[in-house]
Amino acid sequence: MIQDLEAQAKYIQENFSEAKVVEPINYGNLIIYVTSENIVNFLKFLRDDQNLSFKVLLDVFGADMIGVRNPRFEVIYNLLSLKLNNRITVKVALNEGEEVQTASTVFESAGWFEREAFDMYGIVFKGHTDLRRILTDYGFEGHPLRKDFPLTGYKEVRYDEDQKRVVYEPVKLMQEFRNFDFEMPWNGTKYVLPGDEKTTKS
Repeated sequence: MIQDLEAQAKYIQENFSEAKVVEPINYGNLIIYVTSENIVNFLKFLRDDQNLSFKVLLDVFGADMIGVRNPRFEVIYNLLSLKLNNRITVKVALNEGEEVQTASTVFESAGWFEREAFDMYGIVFKGHTDLRRILTDYGFEGHPLRKDFPLTGYKEVRYDEDQKRVVYEPVKLMQEFRNFDFEMPWNGTKYVLPGDEKTTKS
């Protein structure tokens, strides 16, 4: 049983040469990168090796690194070892359009997490048996947690009384963009707001 993180990192690299450990190890968190082709075998190794025994998959989620680094996306797996009483973070870096093998063949709970990552980021998990949206509507356009997704979205949903059904329409902003300034609030604005003319200066 290897509880020391540095010894654990060394053991993993010796026994799974494709694993790339992020150094230095900060905040008691061991982070390891593997390729999308090796993720399933690496998760099996972490789960089944008696010296590691990471048997609990805590979560799987995506990250959009656009403007920060390439490849654009990361799929992040957090695992817990009750035997070692510590956690490990595994990351897979993906370019847009690349796929990663589903982890649900190793941890059944991964299926739900992967559906969320697919819905929010558009990351495709190859071999997933039911990869469909989980948080947004089936007709939703785009992936909301991508950094290039517009804050207003692409379509708005409303109930139409005349048609007696839900309708999708392009987003319409009902007012023009206001010329907001970025001064400190107590300095006031440079333009006159309606009603200000009623006040008198003392």
